[in-house]
Amino acid sequence: MEKEIWRFIDSGNCSPAYNMALDEVLLEWNSEGNFPPVIRFYGWNPATLSVGYFQKAEKEIDFEAVKRNGLGFVRRPTGGRGVLHDKELTYSVIVSEDHPEMPKTVTEAYRVISEGILQGFRELGLDAYFAVPRTEEEKQGLKNPRSAVCFDAPSWYELVVEGRKVAGSAQTRQKGVILQHGSILLDLDEDLLFSLFKYPSDRVKERMQKNFKNKAVAVNALRETKVTIEEAKEAFRRGFEKGLNIKLESYKLTDEEHAAVMKLAAEKYESDEWNYKR
Repeated sequence: MEKEIWRFIDSGNCSPAYNMALDEVLLEWNSEGNFPPVIRFYGWNPATLSVGYFQKAEKEIDFEAVKRNGLGFVRRPTGGRGVLHDKELTYSVIVSEDHPEMPKTVTEAYRVISEGILQGFRELGLDAYFAVPRTEEEKQGLKNPRSAVCFDAPSWYELVVEGRKVAGSAQTRQKGVILQHGSILLDLDEDLLFSLFKYPSDRVKERMQKNFKNKAVAVNALRETKVTIEEAKEAFRRGFEKGLNIKLESYKLTDEEHAAVMKLAAEKYESDEWNYKR
């Protein structure tokens, strides 16, 4: 049986506003029937702190530290916690809710899409697996994450290697379309990450950072030979093809499509109203 063809976009390193605008525009085009399912890989220029749609940025983020470190800042259209996008491969998947392979529930669709990431880690020689919260305490933790840091908060079908989280993802459904995007950490500067949030005291910060080390890990901390971004792209492209049983075909935006993304980036994702007013 022939595999379904999805589009594949590698947009390289883009501004925070452009990255979020392109994800939203791809969702819009898919909902209008003008764009097939697509998987996109991207990076960030500059390195960026993104916050979840519902996060109270003023309360949780130290904006002086963000500025001091020359970082970008953007609010995502998806939920979840704060993520430092730096030495990572970021991915997004845009597919109709009505796609025959997509389960109706968010949790199950998350598992199906994340199968592509799971296979990508295996392509890199890492024994990744899904960890599912089992106890009532773990399930409650999903509803009320104590930390503003994404990789510190548990989620359904967490991707873990040696018991530690290796990828953080978030999903939204709008206009009958699923958008899931997330971070695959290649390297992580924990000190920088933890300097970007507000804490009740230094002691609390130290305790949280210490706990974090036991919960999250970057790919290159698990391998003897470091993975380059190009190697990661190849591995996860194969992983998505294998995990979703699809064939990916490279696609480049037309000038008209690119202009539509730039317009949304400027009007929405570069605006203080969107990024700060929560």
